[in-house]
Amino acid sequence: MNLPESSHPARWWHALDDGRIQCDLCPRDCKLHEGQRGACFVRRMEHGRMVLTTYGRSSGFCVDPIEKKPLNHFYPGSSVLSFGTAGCNLACKFCQNWDISKSRDMDRLMESASPEKIARVAQQLDCKSVAFTYNDPVIFAEYALDTADACHALGIQTVAVTAGFIHHEPMLEFYGRMDAANVDLKGFTNDFYVKYCAGQLQPILDSLIHLKRNTRTWFELTTLLIPGLNDSEAEIRDLVDWVGKELGTDVPLHFTAFHPDWKMRDILPTPPATLSRARAIALEAGLHYVYTGNVHDSEGGTTFCPTCHAALVVRDWYEIPAYHLTNTGHCPHCGTAIAGRFEQYGGAFGARRIPVSMAAS
Repeated sequence: MNLPESSHPARWWHALDDGRIQCDLCPRDCKLHEGQRGACFVRRMEHGRMVLTTYGRSSGFCVDPIEKKPLNHFYPGSSVLSFGTAGCNLACKFCQNWDISKSRDMDRLMESASPEKIARVAQQLDCKSVAFTYNDPVIFAEYALDTADACHALGIQTVAVTAGFIHHEPMLEFYGRMDAANVDLKGFTNDFYVKYCAGQLQPILDSLIHLKRNTRTWFELTTLLIPGLNDSEAEIRDLVDWVGKELGTDVPLHFTAFHPDWKMRDILPTPPATLSRARAIALEAGLHYVYTGNVHDSEGGTTFCPTCHAALVVRDWYEIPAYHLTNTGHCPHCGTAIAGRFEQYGGAFGARRIPVSMAAS
């Protein structure tokens, strides 16, 4: 049975002189009349104020390996309780989760759960963390932040999987409550963001610089390489040079494969060789941890020591057949500290994806 909308009071907006309100959450700066929704679809003007219509509603819950987020340096092998809602504040023509993020009604919101319930279920399932994912948690920030508080009260970590398209003021609080994030750096030209995402590049770069300079949030980057659109050698070199200069060589970068979807069904899937080439360019540029994704590539999924080049966390898809890091995240061969968050390794959760019913939990 479908769930009704909620009308949870939203934050980050102000009234305009003409009777409208303006959303101050993301750079879209949507200006709304009474009853009108923002571009994300889930933030609406109601009785002269802004409300979040998806608070406490989810498109579903699953337990995943943390590597699916993807996060390779945040407690490798651990399990994460993942959920999302509906809508998005970007409009990527290549969206791989378009049935959720591009939803224009509430038919995907089949599960109801309070922040406290989510935290308790994560604890019961022995999940190391809770991830806000599938669609961008920026647009349901009030729900995500309340859930983060509930998780932290029980010792559960929090993860945001986001495009980073958010204004400065809410960004301070949003990332301040996240223990880890994977940020989609979808391309490295503003033209790409305008044409294919209905957004801009600079706000994402600003988010990443803030994450690096002003937070303790562990973060990794993902770039989906689309043949002919953002996979040129020049653009990849520009991207990895910027990452090395502004974020540092220890920030993990994931190059992942595109498959035809949503409004880009006429473009062929990314050849594995394109990902391998991008990874080689990034490594040659001095980045220490570069991965490939959405393809079977054990070398591209393995964490190597940047000093002695020993294979430390061997991955085969989402399985970990070999793990050699010390409990403190050091290479046992040369003593190099590996960037990330690590603890005593007790085995990997594995590749399985387990749906979770909140009603039955």
